[in-house]
Order: sequence, then structure tokens, then C-alpha cells
Amino acid sequence: MFIFKKKYYLIIESIKDINLKNIKKRNKFVIIYRNSNNIDKEENLLIFRRICKLKSIEFFVANNINLAVKLSSDGIYLSSYNKSLKPLSQKKSNFKIIGSAHSNKEIFTKTQQGCEIIIFSKLFQVDYDKKASFLGVIKFNNFLKINKKLIPLGGIKASKLNQLKIIMSEGFALKSEIKKKPAISNRLF
Repeated sequence: MFIFKKKYYLIIESIKDINLKNIKKRNKFVIIYRNSNNIDKEENLLIFRRICKLKSIEFFVANNINLAVKLSSDGIYLSSYNKSLKPLSQKKSNFKIIGSAHSNKEIFTKTQQGCEIIIFSKLFQVDYDKKASFLGVIKFNNFLKINKKLIPLGGIKASKLNQLKIIMSEGFALKSEIKKKPAISNRLF
């Protein structure tokens, strides 16, 4: 059995990480493009963005307001290390802002930056750092009582999907699982 949420946030590093042809549900997906290596050409990004619009997929660009404006994205994604309030003064009036946080202090910063949604990490233990701390379902739900805009990220794999039923957020975010196991994203589509 699979848990259904209002929104699925898919964080990609390249447009090759996801096949948009598989997405059939409308208004359910948000793609966050986090490419710091500039491996995708702007023409290809424009085509990718056009397909997202046709399929009613929200598209956000991470930490690059100029690229976000060029691509007519739905908004900007501010990583947890981005503490600047500058994007707020430059943003278009219809731009949405999504942020990323790992602590209470970062949640406060993202709130000051005007983030409508905050992707909060780490929900479960992650494979790449077994010693790193993580919240778990109960602590995450306690954070949600204080701030309703939180979306969980981290350690969400196919074996943990059913545990998301008791998470009270409107959605969840995936990053590494999209590339590692495309089957997880096929279950969403």
C-alpha cells in the first residue's frame, strides 16, 4: 500500500534525473532544480520547463534568481546555507519561495526569507552517513505542530513509504532515491 499526499517534491541535479513522460497526475508534483555544476544547457532547461508547464508541474530553481527569471519558473528554492535576504527584494511578485532547513535556527531564517514551504531534513537515517542524527516520525510531527509549512526529506526510501502515513505534512520530498531507484518515483506517478 502507498501513502498519498497533496504534493511530492522531487529534488533533481540534472534534467536527466527524471523522465517527465512518466508523470500523469496533474498539480501533484514540484520539481526543484539544484544544479550547481551547470551541466544542463539553457535551451534544454527551457524545453524541460515548457514540458513542466504543460503537465502542470511546478518548477523551482535553487539559489539562482537570474536563471529562475529566465526560465519563468514558479519560484526559487533557497538551500539551508543560503542566509541572504537579497532574493526577497529582487523577486517577482508571483514567485513562490521554498527553503531548506536542518534546525530550529534555520527554520527561523527561512521564515524571515519569506519561504512558503520549508523542506526539513533528516526524517530517517540516511545511507551516506549512518552516524548522523535524524528526527523520526514523532519528532517531525512535533515540529509540525509549531510550523505547518514543513515538508520531510531524508532517508525516505521504498521501504519507509508506509511510515509516511502518520506524518501530518501535506507532502514529502525525495532527492537521492529518484536517481538510485526510479521505481520509487514510478509508484508516485
